[in-house]
Amino acid sequence: MNQNYPHINDDLLVKYLVGETDANENDVVKNWLDTDNANRKYYNDFKKIWDKSLDIAANSTVDENAAWLRMQNRMHTEAKPVPVIQLKKASFGWMRIAASFLIISAIGYLVYTFLGNSVTEREVFATNTILTETLPDGTVVTLNKNSSISFASKFEGTTRPVTMKGEAFFDVAPDKQKPFIIQINNVTVKVVGTSFNVKNKNGKTTVEVETGIVKVSRQSDSVELTKGEKVIIEDEHPELIKGISKGRLYNYYRNNELVCNGTPLQELVDALNEIYNVNIVIKGTDLQEKPITTTFKNQSLNEILSVISDVFRIKVERKNNQIILE
Repeated sequence: MNQNYPHINDDLLVKYLVGETDANENDVVKNWLDTDNANRKYYNDFKKIWDKSLDIAANSTVDENAAWLRMQNRMHTEAKPVPVIQLKKASFGWMRIAASFLIISAIGYLVYTFLGNSVTEREVFATNTILTETLPDGTVVTLNKNSSISFASKFEGTTRPVTMKGEAFFDVAPDKQKPFIIQINNVTVKVVGTSFNVKNKNGKTTVEVETGIVKVSRQSDSVELTKGEKVIIEDEHPELIKGISKGRLYNYYRNNELVCNGTPLQELVDALNEIYNVNIVIKGTDLQEKPITTTFKNQSLNEILSVISDVFRIKVERKNNQIILE
């Protein structure tokens, strides 16, 4: 649990579940839940145990106090360590309920299933920051802002399935016996061990391969991509449009680098508009398609625009809320 809330423990969470918390405790728990996704995950798992317990609590005849102590010992050895403090003693009705559902058979199933070594679903969100997450198989995923990924705490079966939203770069750990499969909307990406970028935005999914081989499919159509290739799939059109990646513009969120290799100026401008939240407009179709080959590393928007101006010998004019290239 979050170190900033050392007073949050399982006793307090049980009180919160049954509505026994006072106004101050209620606010403390709510703030704790909003602080960290890991806190909310712990609470949701705890609540699952509680909800399951209600089915057996009414018929339990065990020593409730002893069962409660066994539950505490089991949870704090098999789950993440949880800070415990001494709460004010009181005759809460919920203590008997909490103890009664933790008969030996219930502990074996509930705690092991939800807080032990069983497979659970995890979801990682990157809201206003960029996150790097290592999956159970050693695959490293870099999530761009406003993106998320869901995966199992342990990959069992014959595949390694994940689902995602937004944009992410995958460096997949090799395993020929267990393909790595990404589901993003109605698009499926299947690999064994490779690195690539996946982006879904504004009704369009783009997959660009940096190393290895990637198979991308939607319904009955599929394409195979190798290093330096990409595919664009629009939600409103059935075609899978395969092409060559002219640069690595997606590198900006991984290492503040924009790699252009014969990249059409319009592609670079689209990336700049997204990265810097601006509105750059190119006047003239011919200029939009002109290629640029260079690498921008940790440079400001003004520095990048200055290079573009020098390379193409064009003017950069700021007018109203637009930056016009002509």
